[in-house]
Amino acid sequence: MRQKVFIYLIVAVLLPAVAVEAQSYEDVRCKCVCPNPSVVNGTQSNRKLYIGNVPPNKCNCDTVILPRVGDDIKGKEQEFCPRCECKYESRNTTIIKVVVIIVIWIISLLVIYMLFLICLDPLLNKRVKGNYQEHTNEEDETSTSAGGVSSHAMGVRGNVLNRVGHQQDKWKRQVQEQRRNIYDRHAMLN
Repeated sequence: MRQKVFIYLIVAVLLPAVAVEAQSYEDVRCKCVCPNPSVVNGTQSNRKLYIGNVPPNKCNCDTVILPRVGDDIKGKEQEFCPRCECKYESRNTTIIKVVVIIVIWIISLLVIYMLFLICLDPLLNKRVKGNYQEHTNEEDETSTSAGGVSSHAMGVRGNVLNRVGHQQDKWKRQVQEQRRNIYDRHAMLN
């Protein structure tokens, strides 16, 4: 079940990147925000966005908007055009694509790392439960490893999974003791 979810997640992340790459975008545009043409006929309306690919010197109402709405406002162009705001914009889509690809790769690496940790967790728990020895006192553990080398300490040094599991168990015991001290005895550990 988990594998299907992760596969769908990866497809959902990578599919938009492929779709963006397949489309063609212009790096420059003339963006004009104007009221609907019905405003010159006396009715109130919302504003409308018109976008055209024209040179910077032709980014105005006459070049971008009038060819599209000329029939609707015939004879009232001088009343309609001053209500429009036209701006020439340029952007670098190559940088945008590179940033999107980097973000997708980072997310993909994090998903792969998460899958690795999910696969590693059963191995850690299986090995740690087999070699688990409960310690009642932290001083006993340090004196055993300092004075003589126990078989458990040798196993911990020899195997990375055992070392990680041992540290994980030690941390869990500390958290459990802190909970016990705080909730049962209402005291903090030093």
